[in-house]
Amino acid sequence: MRLGFLASHGGSNMQAILDGCAQGSIDATPALLVCNNPKAGALDRAAKSGMPAQILNGKTHPDPPALDTAILKALRDTQVDLVILAGYMKKIGPQLLSSYQNRILNIHPALLPKFGGQGMFGMHVHEAVVASGETESGATVHLINEVYDEGPILAQARVPVHTDDTPETLQLRVLAQEHKLYPATIAKIASGQIQLP
Repeated sequence: MRLGFLASHGGSNMQAILDGCAQGSIDATPALLVCNNPKAGALDRAAKSGMPAQILNGKTHPDPPALDTAILKALRDTQVDLVILAGYMKKIGPQLLSSYQNRILNIHPALLPKFGGQGMFGMHVHEAVVASGETESGATVHLINEVYDEGPILAQARVPVHTDDTPETLQLRVLAQEHKLYPATIAKIASGQIQLP
């Protein structure tokens, strides 16, 4: 199984998956990083691992359908089987969505369907969880569809929300689970334990 990554920032979840591939716990080959941000830390991580990377964004392709086509072509040219969103801050285009239907994974820093939807990403999610008084949060690996955070859920990991938590302390606890859950879920897909629709 060949993995393609889309990332915008640091790529710490991508690193956890790269490590799993390198250590043999994920039976897959990291094939390509597509990044929209030329200053992203994910590019350094890709370079260190020997994985090729391409920068594709609104500057390289000002026309959104052309950008969608370019991303899809990059993934197809490297024979990517599974697309992994690792902190990718752009909406996935319709061509990529249809061509890789049920083959695009995302990780969300809460227990979907709670605290999902447009604008619910990164620290916004943890702020909402802390403000709500919830006693539990966590991470969700799900498939992507046309609606933000509404694709089928594949796996979840739970963490407690403490009464003295700040969004920052909660984020650290959830991120630690993300770094375990995402690679473990991809390993199960690669081995056939999780069957994608």
